[in-house]
Amino acid sequence: MADAGAARRVPGVRWWCVTALGPRWNTRVIVVPGMPPVTSGPYRWVAHPNYVVVVVEGVALPLVHTAWVTALVFTVANAALLTVRLRVERRALREAVPA
Repeated sequence: MADAGAARRVPGVRWWCVTALGPRWNTRVIVVPGMPPVTSGPYRWVAHPNYVVVVVEGVALPLVHTAWVTALVFTVANAALLTVRLRVERRALREAVPA
C-alpha cells in the first residue's frame, strides 16, 4: 500500500529536516541575525521540506485508515494555514536579509 509506505518514510525525512536545522529548529518564526539560511540536507532541494512532510502525513495517514473525508478536510485546512505561515516566514526573511 503506497499510502502506508509514505506514512512510514516521512518521520525519517522530518528528522533529516530537524537535523539540518540543528539548534535553529523552532516552531516559531525567528530569524537569527547574522546567520545565513540553511542550504544543507533537504534544504538543498526544497525550501520548506518539513512542510512537504506535513502535507504527505496529512494525506497519507488518514488514507491508511480509508478516512477520505479527514484527508480532504485536513489538506484544505492545512493549505490555508501553510499559506499564512509561508507569508509570515518570507516577510521575516525579507526584513532580516534585505536584497
